[in-house]
Amino acid sequence: MKIKSLVQSLMIFVFLLVTAAAVAQTNIIQGKVTDDKNQPVAGATIEIKGSQTATLSKDDGSFILNVPANAKTLQVSFVGYATQDVAITGDDLSISLKPSQQALEEVVVIGYGTARKKDLTGAMVTINEKNFNKGIMTNPDQLIQGKTPGVMVINNTGQPGGTVTVRIRGNSSIRASNNPLFVLDGIPMSGNSPLPAGRGDFSSDRGNPLTYLNPGDIASMDILKDASATAIYGSRGANGVVLITTKKGKAGQPIISAGASVGTSRIREYPQILDAARFREAVKFYTPNDAATADFGSNVDAFEAITRSAITQNYYADVAGGTEHGKYRLSGGYMNQNGIIIGSQLKKYTANFTGNFRFLENRRLGLDFALFVTQLNNKYAPISAMVGSQGNVISQALQWNPTRPLRDEKGNPTFVSTTTRNPLASIDAFKDQAVTNTIVANIAPYYKITDELEYKFMYSAMRQTGSRRGMYRAGLINPSSANNEEAFISNNAETNQQMTHTLSYNKQINPDLSINAVAGYEYLDYDFDNNSSYGRGFNYLGLDYWNYLQYTTVSTREIASYRSPTNQLQSEFLRGAFNYLDRYLLTATVRRDGSTKFGKNYKYAVFPSLAFAWNVAEEGFLKGNSNINQLKFRVGWGKTGNQEFLSGASLNRFVFGTGVYNQTNIKNDNLKWETSTTLNVGIDFAVLHNRISGSIDYFNKTTTDALFEQTLAPPGPAGRIWVNLEGEIINKGVEIALTGNIIRKNGWNWDLSANATFLKNSVSGLLGYYETAALRGQGFSGVTGQRMVNDQPLNVWYLAKFEGIDPETGMSMYRGLDGSVSTKNDPATNKFYLNSPNPKTLLGVSTNLSYKKFSFAANINGALGHYLFNNTAATTLGVSNLSARNIGSAFFNTAVKESTSNSAAPSDRYLEKGNYMKMANMTFSYKVGDIGSTLRNFNISLTGQNLFVITKYTGFDPEVNTDGSSGGIASLGIEYLPYPPARTILLGINFSL
Repeated sequence: MKIKSLVQSLMIFVFLLVTAAAVAQTNIIQGKVTDDKNQPVAGATIEIKGSQTATLSKDDGSFILNVPANAKTLQVSFVGYATQDVAITGDDLSISLKPSQQALEEVVVIGYGTARKKDLTGAMVTINEKNFNKGIMTNPDQLIQGKTPGVMVINNTGQPGGTVTVRIRGNSSIRASNNPLFVLDGIPMSGNSPLPAGRGDFSSDRGNPLTYLNPGDIASMDILKDASATAIYGSRGANGVVLITTKKGKAGQPIISAGASVGTSRIREYPQILDAARFREAVKFYTPNDAATADFGSNVDAFEAITRSAITQNYYADVAGGTEHGKYRLSGGYMNQNGIIIGSQLKKYTANFTGNFRFLENRRLGLDFALFVTQLNNKYAPISAMVGSQGNVISQALQWNPTRPLRDEKGNPTFVSTTTRNPLASIDAFKDQAVTNTIVANIAPYYKITDELEYKFMYSAMRQTGSRRGMYRAGLINPSSANNEEAFISNNAETNQQMTHTLSYNKQINPDLSINAVAGYEYLDYDFDNNSSYGRGFNYLGLDYWNYLQYTTVSTREIASYRSPTNQLQSEFLRGAFNYLDRYLLTATVRRDGSTKFGKNYKYAVFPSLAFAWNVAEEGFLKGNSNINQLKFRVGWGKTGNQEFLSGASLNRFVFGTGVYNQTNIKNDNLKWETSTTLNVGIDFAVLHNRISGSIDYFNKTTTDALFEQTLAPPGPAGRIWVNLEGEIINKGVEIALTGNIIRKNGWNWDLSANATFLKNSVSGLLGYYETAALRGQGFSGVTGQRMVNDQPLNVWYLAKFEGIDPETGMSMYRGLDGSVSTKNDPATNKFYLNSPNPKTLLGVSTNLSYKKFSFAANINGALGHYLFNNTAATTLGVSNLSARNIGSAFFNTAVKESTSNSAAPSDRYLEKGNYMKMANMTFSYKVGDIGSTLRNFNISLTGQNLFVITKYTGFDPEVNTDGSSGGIASLGIEYLPYPPARTILLGINFSL
């Protein structure tokens, strides 16, 4: 009610301000807009500079505009032409526009430097703030979902601040990480989350390592996709690189910008289960003898009971200004996002201060610095993916008998049994909260030795701490356990340091040739440690158990501490870019990395790349062509590495117990880099005055020397050893991006962008196979569903083939390896390779439509050609639940009576097509403009997020990736009792002072 009143008051306030705006005396001016060939330009925008008063030119280029008597300058713009300032020197103006090269002259961020967009030779995409996804964005990677080809972003969970899977051009590693490298203003991130892991049935989500960043501080994100672009990052560039550039101060008077939003979220959908009436029918059909005892006379929706309408508030402000010699920016933000599952929440406090200064009379000495400070306060619902037959609060709600009241006559959660848990009791029984703090600081002095030569030194430090505390009141679940309740405290700390020296050279050698080069040395050090305490044997005294762990029974106490082995990286790198006649571009890169992670015989490796581009549009036969504004062919080759695995893997390692230690890892002096070699061929184009532009890329990426942890077989020493596998992983595909300015006329402006990625991966040359994808739940203990095996895609599904229900016995029939179909075929031994969890096609569509002060934006993303395993349906919703528990609607089939003793098995019965298209976000906004002389650029917006999804998948959401890793090998495409997705409606305002 308070939020509703606040919103109503805000709307009334805005209305009064708008209606109170004064109407100044105006003059009428007219004119005509033409192009460089003296042809009329229809649809050009003519506005009074610094205001919202504007009009559009007609078909003959003419316009009429009312302007204040004191107006001095008009600003005229049209797509494909340079924006032009025109002095108001009379009542009749003639304005001639010139073709714009702004898009090509735009400077973009590349590794350890910048370059003109027209000089790029590698496969990279820049996404600016205006094109980011809108809505509740807790992590930077959510801003670019569906925005560019080759990049897959999956929100693994609906948990506020939860994990996200990001893949650039598919998976390429079996055991090492497949995540791209994120670089924040030149600082390579470690990729670790400071949030300690939970234990037992506590939430298993580790959170997103990038949640500490405020999306409101981000100006752009540059995605480097091929090896010619990422080789400058050497051993960490195999999975692509995402360069995050934050906002900086601008010269001018101090400007305060502020924004606020409030929204509400509700569960969008969840698997179809039986309501009370259908449940009674199902019991009578499957277990008629239980019809009386299974009916408790009520009609409840347990899933509705554990969810809520969750309110989110977000506030943001910054102040920026300065002179050409000293610029600054200070920002702060606060977010309070309540999760849709009762008990879950994220509070986020952020602050950022940046400065850019120049010294000395010649201004050759400069200093850049930045400071990021963040605190995250999390509360978690008991949603673990690691649970077995007991399930978590999601399965407990799905399985709850809809005829049984959730609360007894005293208002307490109804107790059923130790095996059938009340989801409301589970929410009350678990208390799980965490605080994580992040400080990132960097300082970068530089000196321009000459106009062409500059030296820069950067030092950065990142300190992250995470403290997690959990308590479990077992007596609320099982009264007999009231004196055996538990608690834990876990603390993580990470300190990362970076020192980078670069020498940059940028010179126009002669009118035909220019050189851009950078040489550098870099040192990185990552340090991580953890400690935890646990105890059991509490009884409830009204206090949080973690505050008096000493009260526990001595025999139940556990303490543990850990410090990661030395993790350091030392590198030298060199890049040279040559531009001849603006037509022929050559970029060569080499980086030499030395890492403490590898064996003493292979600590160093060299990663080279070479790329060439031909600007065909600059050739004489096309230059000046008004229809072809850009045409560039690119080809690039390079090698990159992957060292994202445990430090100390090449060494003898030991694990400590009580008074003892045992060796768990055997050293390998020959452990070397996992290497990816990529060939990329591409074309960039823009036609019709840049109204249509796009790119097409073909890539072929081969990964060799895959890192893997093996168990040593007798008679060798017991333990595990890291090795490089024989064989190779191949990812290849085609990426297409297209943007069109469809309408720009009579006040209307409509842009439409679409991208598609066609992917294929396979494995060859492996000795044997490797299994992963742990499937969980009743009867699935120790079961895996995927393999890494030759001549199949990565993570290929390896399951039994379900052939229906035997109408005589009600039992499942499976296909045998000999081709037979029978209930006697054991699904554990009769397995087949069945489809892939890797999407064959990724899609993204974005559109922006505006009319005068009104605008509309929408973003759609999707994936096709992959299969998901609905582990939720397999072990949670089957007819074997009856009559004590509820079942999924899809399993109630009167045509064939399935036996309630028919146990689930890992088969393609639960393998579903994952094809989907999702309306990720949609925004309507109105530019109120300046209000009086104080509020400027006032804007109101209404955003819908995660509005709907088009799919035949029957689970929670086809955009899912529950962690099913086994033996350190990542899985893909499993859904098991996840935190459900939410639909959000968000009202926002922003303005400047």
